[in-house]
Amino acid sequence: MPEQRENLTSSQPWQALEHHQKNLQETSMRALFEADPERFPHFLLKAAGLTLDYSKNRINRETPDKLMALARHCALPERIEAMFRGDAINRTEARPALHIALRTTDPSASLMVSGEDILPEVRQTLDRMAAFVADIHSGKRKGLSGQAFTDVVSIGIGGSYLGPKLVTEALTPFHNGLRSHFVANIDGSDISEVLRQVKPETTLFLIQSKSFGTQETLANARVARDWFLRNGGSESVIADHFVAVTTNRDAATAFGLDENNLFPMWDWVGGRYSLWSAIGLPIALSIGMDNFRALLAGAHELDEHFRTAPLEQNLPAVMAMLGIWYNNFWHAESHAILPYDHYLASLPDHLQQLDMESNGKRVAEDGEPVNYPTGPIIWGGVGANGQHAYHQLIHQGTRLIPCDFIIPLRTHNPVGNHHTALFANCLSQSQAMMRGKTLEEARQELSEEGKSPEDIDRLAPHKVIPGNQPNNLLMMDQLTPRTLGALIALYEHRTFVQGVIWGLDSFDQWGVELGKQLGKGILRQLEDDQPANSGDSSTDGLIELFRHTAQTD
Repeated sequence: MPEQRENLTSSQPWQALEHHQKNLQETSMRALFEADPERFPHFLLKAAGLTLDYSKNRINRETPDKLMALARHCALPERIEAMFRGDAINRTEARPALHIALRTTDPSASLMVSGEDILPEVRQTLDRMAAFVADIHSGKRKGLSGQAFTDVVSIGIGGSYLGPKLVTEALTPFHNGLRSHFVANIDGSDISEVLRQVKPETTLFLIQSKSFGTQETLANARVARDWFLRNGGSESVIADHFVAVTTNRDAATAFGLDENNLFPMWDWVGGRYSLWSAIGLPIALSIGMDNFRALLAGAHELDEHFRTAPLEQNLPAVMAMLGIWYNNFWHAESHAILPYDHYLASLPDHLQQLDMESNGKRVAEDGEPVNYPTGPIIWGGVGANGQHAYHQLIHQGTRLIPCDFIIPLRTHNPVGNHHTALFANCLSQSQAMMRGKTLEEARQELSEEGKSPEDIDRLAPHKVIPGNQPNNLLMMDQLTPRTLGALIALYEHRTFVQGVIWGLDSFDQWGVELGKQLGKGILRQLEDDQPANSGDSSTDGLIELFRHTAQTD
């Protein structure tokens, strides 16, 4: 970490951006567009099948240079290279972050970690996945009654749930007939509702747990196992119906799994970056291995762009630094993800974990608290539904909320003029956030509607929309495995860049661990009859309330 990071907010690039923000504070994006006829093409970038229009931001032509000066001050190019080189950039856990290795397409490439080339095992795992998927699809591998599998139930939580669920749903047009189900919640209703939809003789269960010790995942896996045994299954055929992705082979075999049905995970892949690994088995089973490899290829193409493109033309770097611009210099506290594609409905959920688990931190890599805001609140939902819900807050609320609109130019389902109308909605929302509506425009609109002068005076202030809400528009020709891979990789690298600027370790998640630790103790107290002694009166009282309710059921 560069020495100057200790005084980031007093550094010359940071101070220059603070001064620049003050100069732009009263400038409207309307005025910026009027003053620069070439604004759209100037702020347009393309890479890996993605097109980014970032012209509707509170920036002028000087802003990107100033933002990238801060990025270089924070040694961003060197940190990018360190990640691709396999350095231990996850510093608190002393290991690399090499999700990028999972999608390397060059069969002759090598990547050394602790003196060992990790890519042969990655390729071997992909080959094993391909053979397994082929056996399921061909019917060579059958269930207990000799029937082909019809359903796959993936049991995981966090990254082993959100990523595969997103991709499986997003690539629905590429499904091959297997029905996919995902279970994560410790709420028994989750697994119960899924089990009601499937038959034991034709259902394959995937247990996704690096440690094979995650409480929620193991609890749901035991429910699935017991259900299977109660409904015609036996211990001798559990191995035919249960597969695991884990590093803990002993625990998995003790559960009843065959060693041949265990796929590896590596400590250099975090859960929220793991969909590219064997954690992606539900994806591969749903769309086929060729499409899964296309997903990897799209991500790899974006990886290469991120590694080699100059910062000013680098999609992840540009999007990340715009986020820094609003988070740290305009005091925005959240960022909205607005996919205008039904199949991308789960994208905000995945990006919420990716970003907030990575950069939701208040201590820098050196262990010292930071003196500036870090990760924003990530939220959003599928368009155009949001226009009739939370867009009101963006248009007329009191908060600055940067937005990312995401839409394919072509749909998989050309129904009437639906996609044209959807695209019009996306563009109009993006434009409305930028332009707004002035008081004069509101008064003119009401006058043209024939309102009286009194009504115009009364209603016009309510129809004013300030505008100047910044937004990006991300497009691809069509949502395919390749473009989806690039899209997800884009946000992964965007998250990494912001962590570099803030001086964070984006690849650990110690804040997640405290609840797990306390949860084990509370669970023991809920299940025994000794006086509650959790450490505070609120928790003790709630433990006693739960016990009393349980005793009266």
